[in-house]
Amino acid sequence: MSIKHPIIAVTGSSGAGTTTTSLAFRKIFQLLNLNAARIDGDAYHRYTRPEMDAEIRKAGEQGRHISYFGPEANDFAALENSFIEYAQNGSGRTRKYLHTYDEAVPYRQLPGTFTPWSPLPDRTDLLFYEGLHGGIVTENHNVAQHVDLLVGVVPIVNLEWIQKLIRDTVEREHSREAVLDSVVRSMDDYINYITPQFSRTHINFQRVPTIDTSDPFSAKSIPTLDESMVVIHFRGISGIDFPYLLAMLQGSFISQTNTLVIPGGKVGLAMELIITPLIQQLLEGRPLK
Repeated sequence: MSIKHPIIAVTGSSGAGTTTTSLAFRKIFQLLNLNAARIDGDAYHRYTRPEMDAEIRKAGEQGRHISYFGPEANDFAALENSFIEYAQNGSGRTRKYLHTYDEAVPYRQLPGTFTPWSPLPDRTDLLFYEGLHGGIVTENHNVAQHVDLLVGVVPIVNLEWIQKLIRDTVEREHSREAVLDSVVRSMDDYINYITPQFSRTHINFQRVPTIDTSDPFSAKSIPTLDESMVVIHFRGISGIDFPYLLAMLQGSFISQTNTLVIPGGKVGLAMELIITPLIQQLLEGRPLK
């Protein structure tokens, strides 16, 4: 962790909605007039899409599984070193993984490839990470220990699968069969490397639909925020003003001493109300615990 160069990480699995959360953070940064460096978790994938396809085939022939959730396909050492470098010096580098043709065209590259590494901007106020592994801990690497504010985005798993299926088939033009195969192939890594992160977060935002999602693989649309509730769980941080949040977020209630439940449509406002003072606290050099 760093007093001089704070690090904020939003972590969640593919299709969990971390991108929506990152938009809320951008608004907060604008309101606070902060210059935030940004790192996307996809930058630390080991392979381009063709290379990953080859690794998946090779693993299948050997009776193994490989997925973007696990260590074989990600460079956890490079991610941890990036956090260490930023915490110490406020510097580092990043790149983009180009998912779609629309993303790739400006770089004159093919989708599924990386842009070259480039330095982070100078004189930033904090580092913002959004991706799969902001809270990862393995035998050899501990990324979570370098994060000053760790936020988990954790829809219930059926909703997560609906979001992934629709996003990957519609936006990224993958076949339905390929997405379903990815879900099955990723399950071991999901259990071992994704879900344990949410026991290390300071705050979890878990979206729970209020409509039937019993068969996520037959869903034709993603439940809207207004068709959901969001369970917000706090861990190891002080100063959360629950009476104020209950007054500001109509329809909210406390389900446990450290858990607030709100209507899904108010999640953006809730993030602003909850996270803004925490960021101000970090910038003042006061840790959250």
